[in-house]
Amino acid sequence: MKKDVIRVLLASMVVGFVVFAASKHGSASDPGSGDWPMWGGTPDRNMVSNMKGLPTSWDVAAKKNVKWVAALGSQTYGNPVVAGGQVYCGTNNEGLRDPKQTGDKGVLMAFRESDGEFLWQHTSEKLAAGRVNDWPYQGVCSSPLIEGKRLYYVTNRCELVCLDTQGFRDGENNGPYKEEKLTGKTDADIIWKFDMIEEVGSHPHNMSNSSPVVYGDLIFVSTSNGQDESHVHIPSPKAPAIIAVNKNTGKLVWEDNSVGERILHGQWCSPAVGTIGGVVQVVMGQGDGWVRGYEAMTGKKLWEMDSNPKDSVWPKTRNELISTPVIWDNRVYIANGQDPEHGEGVGHLYCIDATKRGDITQTGVVWQYDKIRRSISTCAIADGLIYYPDFSGFLHCLDAKTGKPYWVHDMFAAVWGSPLVVDGKVYLGDEDGDVAILQAGKEKKVLGEMNMGSSVYSSPVPANGSLFISNRNQLFCLSGAAPPAIKASNGQ
Repeated sequence: MKKDVIRVLLASMVVGFVVFAASKHGSASDPGSGDWPMWGGTPDRNMVSNMKGLPTSWDVAAKKNVKWVAALGSQTYGNPVVAGGQVYCGTNNEGLRDPKQTGDKGVLMAFRESDGEFLWQHTSEKLAAGRVNDWPYQGVCSSPLIEGKRLYYVTNRCELVCLDTQGFRDGENNGPYKEEKLTGKTDADIIWKFDMIEEVGSHPHNMSNSSPVVYGDLIFVSTSNGQDESHVHIPSPKAPAIIAVNKNTGKLVWEDNSVGERILHGQWCSPAVGTIGGVVQVVMGQGDGWVRGYEAMTGKKLWEMDSNPKDSVWPKTRNELISTPVIWDNRVYIANGQDPEHGEGVGHLYCIDATKRGDITQTGVVWQYDKIRRSISTCAIADGLIYYPDFSGFLHCLDAKTGKPYWVHDMFAAVWGSPLVVDGKVYLGDEDGDVAILQAGKEKKVLGEMNMGSSVYSSPVPANGSLFISNRNQLFCLSGAAPPAIKASNGQ
């Protein structure tokens, strides 16, 4: 027991030092390894990379600067991640990789990074209650987290699952979970499962989509607990909004239910982790429109802030929080918004001083920007500038420390994904399938716009000199260097 405690503390100290040192030097947002192993690249979730040489033009129809393309399902909302020579992406089962697994399912696919060859998949049956818990054909919306040979993600069934990154291709059934029904070379090898419905009583509304983040031996996710189909009743008011699970055992370590019965609709935010004022915090927006910060190891609530004006009224002017918070320079950046089905509306973007404690609604706001519409996106902060899109399709550039606006770019289509800043450029996709590239800086300059063939609901991801972008039904690996031959996966 004592050895286990020492091991946990040492691992946490190492990770904490890395997070602190990186944030101190303003580069915590770059994974540094060339991989992009989680949503946002690093635990602080800032969509920024120091990579060079990514393509600034391509043509998916003519295969210009397209290294490979892989077929997905018919709807893809999960962001790709890249680690250990493999690419992972959540989608639905309309691509039907395995004829034995027909029907509507959530699917996480793994591809070889070098050529896009399909390797294996993890499929999950839909929840029996239907769209109230698990909307038809939405697939997997969680972006996986990769650490070494382990993968963590949230299934459409509201399960936090740990998988072996090799699947059953290595011929081994790693445990303790040994109940896999499918054990072929293209099937997933489950290490453990944490069923949030069974274990903590969560009642997911429409979809479970939280993207895990790690600190030490702990994995943090939202439980997606929300309303029932009446949109007035909370079936599980005592279920936590956020949980911490041991990444090695799959056992619950801590939970928090500050939101209680005040959930406005659902809870679709993902947590971020970073060192703020010398304290490692987990920060997450919750279903009552409040954003909260916790001490990572213990779950002690440190602060909370209401992201809505006092006179706001749901659903007209009061918003929930779907965007993932970004931690940068001892501050938290997040905008509020609503389910895209609710359409457009007034939003609010905040810079929060997360070194303060308690209810910091009145004391913790460094600046507030109200010329933004509702947003479900996550920001990118680079060279003192914040780039934040709203659902209405406007990309806003502001001073990260003062909130001073510099420019706004109209994408002319709804934006579900988030911007990526890399090599002095901003990449952003939209519902029309266009990916705009702008010059990063205080003056707006559009460098180009390429169409991906169908809607882009995800975010561009950089890894090892390539750019990975998924549209509704395909995953593209784009490279400025001409490949010797274009490899197409599954008949594409």
